[in-house]
Amino acid sequence: MIRDDTEALRTAAALSEEFRPGASGRDARRELPRAELDRLTATGLLAVTVPAAHGGADVSAATLAEVFRLLASADASLAQIPQSHFAYVNVLRQQGSPEQQAFFFAEVLAGRRFGNAQSEAGTKHLQDIRTRLVRGEDGSYLLTGVKHYSTGALFADWIPVLARADDDLLHVAYVPADAPGLTVTDDWDGMGQRTTASGTVELADVAVPAAHVVPHHLTFAGPQLHGALAQLLHTAIDAGIAAGALAEAAEFVRTRSRPWFESGYDTAAEDPLLIQRFGELDLRRRAADALLATAARAVDAARADLDDDSAAEASIAVAAAKAYAGSAALEIADALFEVSGTRAALDSLNLHRHWRDARTHTLHDPARWKIQHLGRYVLNGTRPPRHGLL
Repeated sequence: MIRDDTEALRTAAALSEEFRPGASGRDARRELPRAELDRLTATGLLAVTVPAAHGGADVSAATLAEVFRLLASADASLAQIPQSHFAYVNVLRQQGSPEQQAFFFAEVLAGRRFGNAQSEAGTKHLQDIRTRLVRGEDGSYLLTGVKHYSTGALFADWIPVLARADDDLLHVAYVPADAPGLTVTDDWDGMGQRTTASGTVELADVAVPAAHVVPHHLTFAGPQLHGALAQLLHTAIDAGIAAGALAEAAEFVRTRSRPWFESGYDTAAEDPLLIQRFGELDLRRRAADALLATAARAVDAARADLDDDSAAEASIAVAAAKAYAGSAALEIADALFEVSGTRAALDSLNLHRHWRDARTHTLHDPARWKIQHLGRYVLNGTRPPRHGLL
């Protein structure tokens, strides 16, 4: 059990150092991090957002963001796996009944993991959810559909499934991973985040008791932080990728790169042009970290006093941080090769994993729309929409 923010940060820092040495090998071999995820779970870190009233540490958004940044700096795939876990713990905080909260928060405190069955392929757009919850005469449901990009589902004890009920409104059904009719297939073949096991979940008339169904549509009926918190964790992953790539680039240049013959220096690390470039890249990393911290504080402030204005400020702050951190991660992961030299391109060194992870993760949702909402907000005072992706 982790008791407070300080312990959560200390634990995350220790785990990041523990996981870092094996990250490249796991990625290269596509070796799923089951042991590492079990280790992460055993520390109690996945329970840190359980409310204090239910026995959890109830850490701040600022702490949670830093936890993710630290983990992603070591292994971006491993950090991505519990992102949905925390998002669906938050769904229970917002819309779970007292009985649902008591049951599921106890599950989380006992080390149970939530996965994710949210996105669908082949539909008109992201929010065209076709998975269905059909209610029976006894009040229970049958759940049918196919989900893709189901990060965490392969490692989960419970799989939250986003579906529409007979009223066409969005609900989340929390389904045990061994439920009859539920199949999880490890068919993820992304070029980056290779070990997230973001595969396919199929649901064929899966029985779900009413006690395990949460009315998620109510989350968006008023001021909400569901999207801001979920996007904050994505931002932290991007910032972590940037930090990890920059640290590996610096280590490579210090220990393996040769100086360019025109520099007149004995080592690459003394080359003033490389020093200048590293300074520029570190500015990008620091700015990404600063925007992440600012966004996290905005989420915490809104949580303490939630209304339309504070929710909008939090969403806008997170949107700004996400747009910037994504571009910083891509630039730094690409510049790793620029500053390191030809040898860095050897496939056996697997330095390209940082760029592959950044490129894959930043496709999650387009930064261009975040910039649009920033512009509308600053120019016309238009609050961002309540759709859960800001």
